[in-house]
Amino acid sequence: ETCSYPWDMDNSLPLSTNGPPDWLDDYRALTAGCGLADVSSRSRIALTGADRMQFLNSFCTNDIKRLAPGEGCEAFLTNHQGKTVGHVLVRVQQGDSIVLDTSPQQAAKIIQHFDRFVISDRVEFQNQTEATGELLVFGNDARRVLSAVGQGRLPTNLYHHALETFQGKNAVVQKVDFGGGDSFLITTRLEDLDAISASLTAAGAVLSDHAILQAIRIEAGFPVFGLDITDDNLPQEIGRDKIAISFTKGCYLGQETVARIDALGHVNRLLTGVRFSSAEIPSAGTELFAADKSVGKVTSVCWSPQLAAPLAFALLRRAQSAPGTKLSSALGPADVVALPIK
Repeated sequence: ETCSYPWDMDNSLPLSTNGPPDWLDDYRALTAGCGLADVSSRSRIALTGADRMQFLNSFCTNDIKRLAPGEGCEAFLTNHQGKTVGHVLVRVQQGDSIVLDTSPQQAAKIIQHFDRFVISDRVEFQNQTEATGELLVFGNDARRVLSAVGQGRLPTNLYHHALETFQGKNAVVQKVDFGGGDSFLITTRLEDLDAISASLTAAGAVLSDHAILQAIRIEAGFPVFGLDITDDNLPQEIGRDKIAISFTKGCYLGQETVARIDALGHVNRLLTGVRFSSAEIPSAGTELFAADKSVGKVTSVCWSPQLAAPLAFALLRRAQSAPGTKLSSALGPADVVALPIK
């Protein structure tokens, strides 16, 4: 069986209470080798119809029209105020569809958002979450394990994807950046998921648990909508401008706000990394202070093996968001660190 990990995990789940956790050896083995986890709870939405590319381009921050089949990107979906409605990984697939891959329990909300704006557009939306399954394969040995089981048709560029066959089962493999070393999402029919997982395990992939996945995700600096990103955020507050926002693509819903922020030069808050000096892991919502004034809160947290300390995502006031900034909390001192951890 695969290890199931809901990417909307409850942040109150105890990862460790005091000091280094007991899974450090497993973390080192998985990141040096090949880790495997079932992330089928992530949402998947297919856009079909002749106007699918133009439609999506009109409602997200990245330039979809530049993408060829087999390519992809990261983008924010925005509303008329420029606030985030979603944070998606885009796949322009061979054939007649574009797939959006995003955080759990987001498909219905995103489809409802899109439906409000369909007038004469030739576009349809299908929630594929229940009909498909998804595996995360990560670690320094991930590419070798995938090549040993499949045909070696693995993408090398971030968010590009390829059709692959594992033990006679078809799948789409997309290169992503929220795992240690190389990391890939494998999307397939739900009925083929177990067979593909078993073949990868036989080739050397090792099942991972939620605590290790949380650690590699936060160390890699990959935020999750519903934890680190909410519909109260502006895209630039998340700090992924270079990878998820095009400032030259032209008009889209919310573009005026995003462009105005770019012209003014800053937002008032930024999502960043925070390392805690105490051995105790803080909980989500832990308040952070500078000069006895509240400057932000933790959004998600882990024990970081790379730092040998608790590491969190936190949404901070811009003035206190620079790496090296000293903060305080109920658990003691903390300092801002750049993500990803290298």
